[in-house]
Amino acid sequence: MSSTTCRRAHPTAEDPCGKLRKTSPPPYGQSPRATMRRMTTTAGFDRDAAKAFVADLWERSIVPEIAEYIEIPAKSPMFDPAWAESGHIDRAVEHVARWCSDRPLMGAKLRVARLPGRTPVIVIDVPATDPDAKGTVLLYGHLDKQPEMTGWREGLSPWKAVRQGDRLYGRGGADDGYAAYASLAALEAVRGHGGRHARAVVLIEASEESGSPDLPAHLEALADVIGSPDLVVCLDSGCGDFERLWVTTSLRGIVTGTLAIDILREGVHSGDAGGVVPSSFRIARTLLSRLEDETDGSIRLEALHAPIPDARRQQAARAGEVLGTVTATRFPFVDGAQAPDTTPAERVLDRTWRPALEVTGADGVPPLVAAGNVLRPTTRLKLSLRLPPTVDAQAAAAAVKATLEADPPYGAHVSFTPDAPGTGWEAPPLAPWLEAAADAASQASFGTSAAFMGEGGSIPFMAMLGRQFPEAQFLITGVLGPQTNAHGPNEFLHVPYATTLTACVADVLDRHARRATSS
Repeated sequence: MSSTTCRRAHPTAEDPCGKLRKTSPPPYGQSPRATMRRMTTTAGFDRDAAKAFVADLWERSIVPEIAEYIEIPAKSPMFDPAWAESGHIDRAVEHVARWCSDRPLMGAKLRVARLPGRTPVIVIDVPATDPDAKGTVLLYGHLDKQPEMTGWREGLSPWKAVRQGDRLYGRGGADDGYAAYASLAALEAVRGHGGRHARAVVLIEASEESGSPDLPAHLEALADVIGSPDLVVCLDSGCGDFERLWVTTSLRGIVTGTLAIDILREGVHSGDAGGVVPSSFRIARTLLSRLEDETDGSIRLEALHAPIPDARRQQAARAGEVLGTVTATRFPFVDGAQAPDTTPAERVLDRTWRPALEVTGADGVPPLVAAGNVLRPTTRLKLSLRLPPTVDAQAAAAAVKATLEADPPYGAHVSFTPDAPGTGWEAPPLAPWLEAAADAASQASFGTSAAFMGEGGSIPFMAMLGRQFPEAQFLITGVLGPQTNAHGPNEFLHVPYATTLTACVADVLDRHARRATSS
């Protein structure tokens, strides 16, 4: 399959990416005033026309914008502590805000909110299409990114946008650079084709990949702007396949931290000390076994488990029927390797409602080229524990710390220093109107029914909003499907799926407004 590198230059014979360039014809083909008149007088939402508009806008404008955004190394503050000095996050904010500010949404107000020492957020306040459209919709996404990682295929890299067929490769396109563009495209589609939407607030943050440490302060400062949303649309989640709308019903929590083991003041000859001095790595293995059964990966610490509600088991069973072997084969196993042998439904629960441990980094272990015959004095391991949605992350972090630090083997110095824990989230019961709207939108745009499933990742903002707005309904969805590989190498955005998902969001926004006006 041919590859196309997306650059900012104008298309030329030497630049086969010309078809992806930004152009600027009026998106509705007529003046904003005429658009507003049609918007307020048309009786119904023309979903087919809206879907065609969204598809055109994606190919004509959004894909080239995301391609340029990909090339900005806007790593989250956890991975770029000098983000303010490097300026990459500010560049990404300016890039996204510029496109958003050019959209023809009459009455919309955009601001880049800044607080001292914190990453900025983009806030767009879009008035309702008409006075009868009650309520407020909050549309959420983020634009900060994970670090590069290694292992990108030849011809690909994190900071170079490459289009290969349906896939746009590069860091952040799928997680979560597309969200701002899709949110405004959905609102435009509603307005331009006879639909309705309630007042909408689009909120795009820049610290999500670090656990959203800057967001609470912004939420407090923007309380009057955000108001009390009755519907939250989040475009930062996953999908089981690219054939339907997937609605996320839960998100796991997370505890990360550093496990430190010190046994010597300095390294010594391994032939001299081996057999007398315990290895710090062996001590680390022993301590990890307190948390995890190394034979099957199950978590031994009861404080990290939670009962799985019957409704979530039923959803997992239905999702497993839809996905079949996809739950096991969606990951890039090496030849001959495979997932544990279990049912599709159990695999859904394993990645959404059961805890899991991964060691994501290490210090004190030299690279192979520098690995002399030394019994090392220390080992540092970065631990990442995924938690069931209903487990309190602060309590879990305390339990992990107590378990790892108790009775250190051989009197070694052992400590576990947790990062800021993130509690998971379980959606409130889905209102009948929203369940019906999601299914109808999926049928209209994909030709298949919607599916409902938990996700294994974390979105800290959802737990914050769940506590702040307990009466709100949530449509959590996203494009992170099979092999999209967010956080890893070869991340890609599946453009046709993102396009159709945008049309689904427009459909739900219209149904929400009509449901509100008819109630």
